[in-house]
Amino acid sequence: MAAIIEEFNEYRSKMNEKLLADNNKIVKRIFNLDTNAYAPGALDVKTKELLGLVASAVLRCDDCVKYHLETSHKEGVTKEEMMEAMGIATLVGGTIVVPHLRRAYEFWEALEEEAAK
Repeated sequence: MAAIIEEFNEYRSKMNEKLLADNNKIVKRIFNLDTNAYAPGALDVKTKELLGLVASAVLRCDDCVKYHLETSHKEGVTKEEMMEAMGIATLVGGTIVVPHLRRAYEFWEALEEEAAK
């Protein structure tokens, strides 16, 4: 697995385990709400992930962007769809989103390289 993807997933998993092991009811409920929010509903998972991607980019949360990119990729989002969503995020968020757009593109390339193996 590409280092950028592996490092992100390992760190995220390790820290999520620690946070959930702390047994904080509020944190556990937020994690559960987040999980349930992206389940299929009136909107399909692919659409919800793209919405999460746009919101995360506008909020400039690189960890969240990476998470939504990876999940979007698994849901079959194409590069063109991802770039259109990130274009909207850049339009809404302004040029301050451009560095996050760069990192998102780099992460997407790593996802594509992994999928091609």
